[in-house]
Amino acid sequence: MCGIFGVYGSKDAALLTHLGLYALQHRGEESAGIIAYDSKKIRQCQGMGLVNDLFDQKSLKSLRGNVALGHVRYSTTGSSSIENIQPFLAKHKGGHIAIAHNGNLTNALKLRREMEKEGSIFQTTMDSEIIVHLLARSSGRDCKKTTLLATLQRLEGAYSLVMMVDGMLIGARDPYGFRPLCIGRLGQAYVLASETCALDLIHAKYIRDIEPGEIVFIDKDGLRRANLPKKDKRAFCIFEHIYFARPDSSVFEKNVYMIRKQLGRQLAKEAPADCDIVMPIPDSGNSAALGFAEESKIPFEVGMIRNHYVGRTFIQPSQHIRDFKVKVKLNPIREVLKGKRVLIVEDSIVRGTTSRSRVKTLREAGAKEIHMRVSCPPIISPCYYGIDFPTTKELIAPKKTIRQIRDFIGLNSLKYLSLDGMLKAIGSPKREFCTACFSGVYPTKPPKRLSKDILEKEN
Repeated sequence: MCGIFGVYGSKDAALLTHLGLYALQHRGEESAGIIAYDSKKIRQCQGMGLVNDLFDQKSLKSLRGNVALGHVRYSTTGSSSIENIQPFLAKHKGGHIAIAHNGNLTNALKLRREMEKEGSIFQTTMDSEIIVHLLARSSGRDCKKTTLLATLQRLEGAYSLVMMVDGMLIGARDPYGFRPLCIGRLGQAYVLASETCALDLIHAKYIRDIEPGEIVFIDKDGLRRANLPKKDKRAFCIFEHIYFARPDSSVFEKNVYMIRKQLGRQLAKEAPADCDIVMPIPDSGNSAALGFAEESKIPFEVGMIRNHYVGRTFIQPSQHIRDFKVKVKLNPIREVLKGKRVLIVEDSIVRGTTSRSRVKTLREAGAKEIHMRVSCPPIISPCYYGIDFPTTKELIAPKKTIRQIRDFIGLNSLKYLSLDGMLKAIGSPKREFCTACFSGVYPTKPPKRLSKDILEKEN
């Protein structure tokens, strides 16, 4: 899920990147890093934890240069450790390469073993390091376009990349376009970002999305582009609209808030309920709950208050931490809930443990009945493209019927949005989005073995 950001052509490149990472903090809370370059020296600052805790005035002032890139991390390949902090920096005979990666390479294990047999030595367990090795092997000072095209054509799976090669800023998306990446302008400077909310924060103007399979090269001569061979379809990650992205962002050229409201409206049409109030689970369920309430004419209420000093529970690296954060993250408003038939709108159910804990809390607060409506279909299949459920063991839906899930969570009723209804609400053809986690139909060939587990075991 990671957030990536880059700036070219501003004397405040590192400061702007710092702000950009603030806006993208929701995409990863494990670690953060910034690299800057002033045409003479490359400098970096990074660490485990949140952006607010890692960078101070002194460290940011030291990151001099007119080009910078940054990364906030949520691990799906490679452990949550210091060695795996991005941006990843490598120095080689031709200069330096820095890379910030969002996505998962499905052929990471194959490529890594091939390179290790040929003498490559890896310092991390990230699939992102593979890209650096491929570039460094064949790149001279004129590598920029030819070598990068050749390298990216060897990759399979999902990647949005912001790179710096000898002072040039480069942005790229895989040919399916799984993960978002956009271009903005701030005066004469160019900005690359995972989401448009990061552009808004620094008052950069959104220009356009980087197209699937497109590579942009930004230097003193401006912006140039190249393209990888096209695929016959796109595979935008639909979970960006359901959960990942901030509601004030436009992702895949559509506003996330408006999409989520439409998902809620469609859910109310497909799965109505006789209840006293509609409430969201803050914050990702807010928009869909509002859409459901407006469509169903049931009053919208805020039944739980979120502690905003606690991060997102789904993107925590372990179940133990998720369980702890569920307890301290949300507190019920008893006066709103007592004696009421409550309808909860959830954005998704992955493992079911978080929802179970929340429903228990609502019953203890006095709710008479608790019904749940989910603004996406049941998640039945693993994701290999950057969401942290790479096997079915993390999922509740493949192992239980909807009735069993209802009973496990402790609900009076449970219904999900249909796959067709979800696509209708988003307003795009099915061929535009990856829906593999709901359908089991993958846009690329799934890996036979999980590179994350094997790489961790081998290292």
